[in-house]
Parts: sequence; structure tokens; C-alpha cells
Amino acid sequence: MQFRNGVFVIIEEQHCPLYNVGEEITVDDGVMRLPAAKSTCLTLAQDIIKLVSEDVAYEQYLQGTRKKTSFDCGGCAGHIRFEFKQEKGFASVQMKLLAAARRKEQLKDISQFAGLLRGIQIFQPLSDEDLFDLATLLKLETCPWGFPVLQKGDVGDHLYIILSGRVEVMDEDGVTLAEMGKGEVFGEMSLLSGEAVTSTIMAVEPTELATLSKKNFRHMQVRFPDLQVFFYKLLVSRIMSSNRQRAEELSSGMVGQFVDIPPVELLQMINSNQKTGYLKIEAGQSKGQLLFNEGELVYAVFDGKDSREAFYAVLALKEGRFSFMQGLLPQDMQYEAIGGFMGMLMEGMKRLDDQDA
Repeated sequence: MQFRNGVFVIIEEQHCPLYNVGEEITVDDGVMRLPAAKSTCLTLAQDIIKLVSEDVAYEQYLQGTRKKTSFDCGGCAGHIRFEFKQEKGFASVQMKLLAAARRKEQLKDISQFAGLLRGIQIFQPLSDEDLFDLATLLKLETCPWGFPVLQKGDVGDHLYIILSGRVEVMDEDGVTLAEMGKGEVFGEMSLLSGEAVTSTIMAVEPTELATLSKKNFRHMQVRFPDLQVFFYKLLVSRIMSSNRQRAEELSSGMVGQFVDIPPVELLQMINSNQKTGYLKIEAGQSKGQLLFNEGELVYAVFDGKDSREAFYAVLALKEGRFSFMQGLLPQDMQYEAIGGFMGMLMEGMKRLDDQDA
């Protein structure tokens, strides 16, 4: 079977789990190359193979003008549209050598980027090959002094890794809550929890950041399991820190809305402060309760589910009311823990992330 050569660029994307607008697929002498560090989508691969093996026009001529033909791939939950990208000016040997030189320079830049990442502690478990693949997904961003990298209320759509410089975490009154420097990351809470950014992040000196889009962050979690565990542990740790100031409110009971305190934060707060009591929940027509004994979940029912599945269902709530009452009746003190709380919390957040993806 003969295959035509061609470079195709993605021009539209809706909920594709892998690829982004602007990424390219190349077919050269029967070899297909997909975007670097990305998994292979068999549906897209089949569409490309069919396209380059059949007599389908890459471009159309109409009234003396040339128009690119768009092609669709929609075999899964997402959809992308791609078109033929004309390879201008690379017919001669000299231009081919120039193209090779440009690619070599790009690879050199990525290699230098990977070298910067090697000095960041969270990436040390990765091999050189994995680190190179990760570097192809990241973008370099330089922020001047006083630049607001993130602002409270923004939609969290990127992960940020500080390569050099410093940033401050600030509340709505401009009070500094924390400071972060080289090797530290931020933005992961919004990416993992789906909540809006809760604090403003300001560069307090010229700062270099490596940024990772939401889609590529999800791809990274699948591609590098060690990093997935790190980010979930980091999220739990930060939730624990942010909830210490709320802990005293639980001493005499607490009533609230999930729009003010998301379930992940509320449950982590109860666990980290080793509270004992009843957490009653109402969300529309769904009701239930979770029982905690010294912070461990010992009983759970919600919306027709029980045990762990009820716990995961509560984690997924975006709206609803809750009330926490201190203490358990003697008969309820006999329940055993359903499971390790931190393990269940991480599993629940992974389910939410997979569901969003």
C-alpha cells in the first residue's frame, strides 16, 4: 500500500482527551509521527491512514484560489478538526537542511528546558527520556516584578512551576499569606478540585515559570504516575493547612453550604482535626449522613449509596447544605473505619478528575 506524505495541523478541538489546537501530525515515507510525548489515539491514526492512502484532495482549487480541505476525527468522547499544512519552500536540499537545523535548535531548547526541570525536586524520580518528554509539554513564561500570575476567582486552567524568582500568595486585602520560590508549584488545587482560584499570586521579583495546560496536566498524570501521587498529596496537604483556621468552628457544631466550603475541604478538615460526630447532608432531593470517629469515616449513606460509594458521591457535590454535630451515640461508637481516609480521599479526587476529563 502506498501512502502520500503530508503534515496536518489541528485547527479545532472540543473535549479531545489528548491533543490541542496547533499540534501537528506528520506522514513521511509511510511513517506517521504524532505530537511529542502524547499517547497514540487509534481512532485518529486510522483516520490519517485512510486519508493518506486514498485519493482524497488535501486542497481544493476554486476560482483561481487554493482552499485547504478540513477533516474530522470524532470517534471518542471528543472531537477535533485538522487540515493539510502546506510545506512551503522545503523542496530543495538547502531548504531541507535548513528545516533540519531548525528542528535541531528546537530539540536543543527542549533539552535545556529538561535540564532546568532536573534541578526541581518533584521531577527527580523521572528518567532523562521521561523528563525530555515532559519538557515538550511545558511552556516557558517570564513574569516581571508586580505581575499578577493568578487572581482570586480566575478559572484554574494551568499548572505553574517556579524555575527562578519568587511569588507571593495574597488575600483579597493584599495581605501576604505565603511566599514561594524555585522548585515550588501552584495552580494544582484548581486543576484537581475544579474550583476557582482562591488566592492572588503575585511575582515579587522577575520570575521564570514553566506552565502546563489543564489537558496536558491530565496527560502528565497518566503518563507519569509518580507525579500524579505527588500532586494529590500536595493538594491534600494544602487543604489541611487552609482548614486549620476553620477547625475551631467544629467544636460547637457547624452549618454551611458546599459553595462556601467544598466537600473535599470539609471532609479533610474533619479528618485532620480528628473530630467525632455526625455530618448530615442535603442536596436537592438527596439526603444522607457520614459518621466520623476521631476523624476516621466509620459509616456513610447518601442518595441510595452506602460505604465508600456514598463517600465518593458526597465528594462530587457542587451544591447543598451540611451540618456537623459533635459526638456519637454509644451504639455508633462500635462501627469500624470504612477504610484509610487519605487513600479514599485521593481515590475520590482521581475519580472526579477522570470524570471531568
